[in-house]
Amino acid sequence: MRSVRARAAIGATLVVAVALVAAGLAVLSVLRTNLIDQADLQAEVAAREVAGQLALDTAYADLDLDDEEDHPVQVTDEAGRVVFVSKGLRAISGTASTGVSPVPSASAGATPSPGDDDDGDDDDGGDSARPARGEVSSDDPDFSDGTATVDGKQADYRFAAVEATTPAGLTLTVHAGAPLAAEQEAVNTVRGAMLTGLPLLLAVVAGVTWLVTRRALRPVEGIRREMAAITASEDLARRVPEPGSRDEIAALARTTNETLSVLEASVERQRRFVADASHELRSPIASLRTQLEVAEAHPELLDLPGAVADTVRLQVLAADLLLLARLDAGEKPGAARLEVGALVREEVSQRTGDRIPVTVEVAEDASYEVNGSRGQLVRVIGNLLDNARRHAAHRITVQVAADGSGVRVEVRDDGAGVPEDERERIFERFVRLDDARSRDDGGAGLGLAIARDVATRHGGTLTVHRAPEGGAAFRLWLPYAAAA
Repeated sequence: MRSVRARAAIGATLVVAVALVAAGLAVLSVLRTNLIDQADLQAEVAAREVAGQLALDTAYADLDLDDEEDHPVQVTDEAGRVVFVSKGLRAISGTASTGVSPVPSASAGATPSPGDDDDGDDDDGGDSARPARGEVSSDDPDFSDGTATVDGKQADYRFAAVEATTPAGLTLTVHAGAPLAAEQEAVNTVRGAMLTGLPLLLAVVAGVTWLVTRRALRPVEGIRREMAAITASEDLARRVPEPGSRDEIAALARTTNETLSVLEASVERQRRFVADASHELRSPIASLRTQLEVAEAHPELLDLPGAVADTVRLQVLAADLLLLARLDAGEKPGAARLEVGALVREEVSQRTGDRIPVTVEVAEDASYEVNGSRGQLVRVIGNLLDNARRHAAHRITVQVAADGSGVRVEVRDDGAGVPEDERERIFERFVRLDDARSRDDGGAGLGLAIARDVATRHGGTLTVHRAPEGGAAFRLWLPYAAAA
């Protein structure tokens, strides 16, 4: 029962079994109803034929009865007494009277007369519901189930009761029967065929469902085996087999391979990150250790400014790595409302010692509010200004303006700019287009990567273009603050 194939086969078999049983019962019910209707019609025809003869004042001995064995007839008077029975009829049940012996006053060949009417009514005082003299009732006959013994053989019959009034005014009820043996035999035959064929059909349904499900799930087993092998080998370069079909299993295989690709890229990025971080940390730590060892042996040779610079570099690098770790862990930015223009002015005002002054272009009467983390957004603006300071020749400009449904912060310089084929690569971690100058200036290649990650997590973007001054123009776009 733990197998999907077994559950599918059992479920399909149960559903088909319920459907077939319901359909079989319906078929049997319809078949029985139709056969009983046919028996009713035969009984009614036989009863009306006898009633018609009685209405024409035919004597009992002269009644013309067709097939008395299949259609036994019993005639009763208004008092329920049996006045006539067909030949060979020995016992009957299901009619108004169970007797089969005619009363003495109604011997064979006697013709009833109006004076024989037991209720004493004359021609004008009879029951209005009764047929007129010499006529057969036009009402629907009454039907009933019963048994009759004809020539020593008892069988089930369907009886029809039809009233007729003789010319003498005597109302008689004719009970004629039609055998139900054919109906019972047909129902039993159909029931037996259904009971015989049902297990075979259910076995076929279960087998076909098992085979089809097994065939459909075969690619899933291949995917499972390959995933188990990948887990055991830790080789994320492997991929699960993709079936040629265009069904859900093929979509599952494609999605699994896409997930493996993303996971492989993530693991490779983490490995590269660890290797690059180790490489970046090794240089300042080695330099600082060398200076301390020299100072220990020769205190007069201690390069204190260099040791401080290496320590600061280590501190900045550790802070960058910690921020990247928090961003990779999915840390969500704050929801504080911040005015971007004020953040830019505040960050620029603190850079009094830069070799190149920064020009700020912000409309005084405009408000550019966004939602986010103050510390992270200040870090982005600072990183963009640091990058511009490294590459600018004489001028750095920061412009804050509205851009569609958000705010655009553009940092431009008049340096060499960024080659078009490198404009995406510079946002990767530990990437420096000028490795020697960046290393000497303290850059580790993390500033722009941090800036783009922070922008993305704030619902914004960070791109680089060519500035009108000829250098690089970094455009930070952030959505407006949501309404309270």
